[in-house]
Amino acid sequence: MLISIPYNREAAAAYAERWALSRNPRYANFDNMGGDCTNFISQCLYAGCRVMNYTPVYGWYYNNLNSRSPSWSSVEYLYKFLITNEGAGPFCVETDREHMQIGDVVQLRDESGRYYHSLLVMSNTNGNILIACHTYDYLNRPLDSYTSAAGMRYLHIVGARKWA
Repeated sequence: MLISIPYNREAAAAYAERWALSRNPRYANFDNMGGDCTNFISQCLYAGCRVMNYTPVYGWYYNNLNSRSPSWSSVEYLYKFLITNEGAGPFCVETDREHMQIGDVVQLRDESGRYYHSLLVMSNTNGNILIACHTYDYLNRPLDSYTSAAGMRYLHIVGARKWA
């Protein structure tokens, strides 16, 4: 039976603070394989819920570089997993900037309409959002400093589920 569990936003942010400017050796580094941003975000989400979804192809999990789901390290696949997940692991709803909280995810879009970068919200004070991310490593960077983004989507992590 699946049960709902809370998402620990503080644990996700603490993980981001610890690893935003370096790499956790437990995970592969995707910097030279298209970017490490979503891999890092998945690590943060995992720190906040401690549950993976081992559904083949459409789940969200990481065992090692050769045993992981596409959603662990791909911007679009992570989005599709989070927004449609009805099984184990974290799940989200799209929201607006004002409703973003610590531990939520922002994804940036380019001029062609492709989402290309994932960021973790570290704080949101009156709409002034600070983020943490990999590939171009930042901790507490203002979201407004991303001038090249053609748009953003805001993913509010509602919670997670696990098998009881």
